[in-house]
Amino acid sequence: MKKSVQFISFLFCMLIFTVACSNNENADSSSNKNEQLSNTTKYVELTISAAASLKNAMEVIQRTYQEEHPDTTLTFNFGSSGALQQQISQGAPVDLFFSAAEEKFDYLVEEGLINEEDGIDLLGNSLVLVIPKNESSINSFEDLTKSEIDSISIGTYETVPAGKYAKEALEKMGIWEEIESKIVFAKDVRQVLSYVETGNVDAGLVYKTDALNSDKVEIVASADPAIHGPIIYPIGIIKNTKHYEEAKKFYEYLQSDHALKVFEEYGFTIK
Repeated sequence: MKKSVQFISFLFCMLIFTVACSNNENADSSSNKNEQLSNTTKYVELTISAAASLKNAMEVIQRTYQEEHPDTTLTFNFGSSGALQQQISQGAPVDLFFSAAEEKFDYLVEEGLINEEDGIDLLGNSLVLVIPKNESSINSFEDLTKSEIDSISIGTYETVPAGKYAKEALEKMGIWEEIESKIVFAKDVRQVLSYVETGNVDAGLVYKTDALNSDKVEIVASADPAIHGPIIYPIGIIKNTKHYEEAKKFYEYLQSDHALKVFEEYGFTIK
């Protein structure tokens, strides 16, 4: 009887040992499979510094691109081209730069931070005068000199390309000195648009693309392209990116028919 009990206990222990070993093997197998899958799928996050005026179009392109490339996450840093250029010059971890001004882009090329062969002039834009919806006190650039007009917003022209173009245009029109005291500077073109939308200023100079995407402002005049520098949007791959191949894929995607169609829908011209 005693031997029988010992034998049964022995069998029970062996059963527990076998089950434990089996579970460990399954766990190891599952772990190995997960590790193999992890090793075959490379997940990458790209950081794109882009002019604020590109925001609406780029967010549409972002959704489409990530659906087609689930292994790539696009993170955007929108702002004035001048501020973004300075960040990159100071070592900000960026993979691509999409500027609203050739000057800011060329500066990075000269610094050796973008190779010429990894850059292209992609888009164009135009400068317009906008006022709050349903206002009628301004119908032309000349109306900005009226005594009842108190405030006109443009981007800070040292860092915001749209502000630089606006100042150039107003100077060529011969009205800059007369209205300079009325100028309200903004950190980027989107802030100019916001000031006009909320009625905090009487008028503002923004890109046509921004104005077209707002139902709170009205375009009353367009600046002659001949009286300010050409509005060109170059894009390029940052030389020290850690994800060159993935950055190149997105760079090329932005030149595809699908992406260019999105840009056109948002009012940009294709170079």
